[in-house]
Amino acid sequence: MNETLNEADQKMGKSVDATREEFAAIRAGRANPAMFSKLVAEYYGSLTPLQQLASFASQDARTILVTPFDVGALDAIERSIRDSDLGVNPSNDGKTIRCVFPELTEERRKEYIKIAKAKTEDGKVSVRNIRRNAKQALDKLEKDGEVGKDDVTGAEKRLDGLTKKHTDEIDELLKKKEAELLEV
Repeated sequence: MNETLNEADQKMGKSVDATREEFAAIRAGRANPAMFSKLVAEYYGSLTPLQQLASFASQDARTILVTPFDVGALDAIERSIRDSDLGVNPSNDGKTIRCVFPELTEERRKEYIKIAKAKTEDGKVSVRNIRRNAKQALDKLEKDGEVGKDDVTGAEKRLDGLTKKHTDEIDELLKKKEAELLEV
């Protein structure tokens, strides 16, 4: 029973971390290399994360310089960035790719907040799915006669507490991201 709860706690923590990573990809004020973490490019016939194909350097608040390790991957990297939802038009000088992000307008900030809210809901759904699976495992233990009903009831209360703790963490991440996005 404790093993089931510990496993659920770890998985819920990973869901919170995944949500945190998703938020890092949403641009607030400064352009940062983490925004490219989810992008992949076709490289020698397979999809490869951009982080493995190039280095990223922040030149100023709105510009990221992408330097491919292999110049042959330049076009694929540029295409991946252009096709992404970053809202940037990369320019290529033959050796590097310069990504200049547009100023954040109020409309764009609101759009980013909607994206953040959707990612928050995805994180919460993930946590609730983990809770459901753990509850099914606890119910199975009770059904098989390995533990008593009182033990399962207590474990379910602890499971609900874990669920609340992790969903509150995700809500807190959203509040911070909203404040960051609305900051001018």
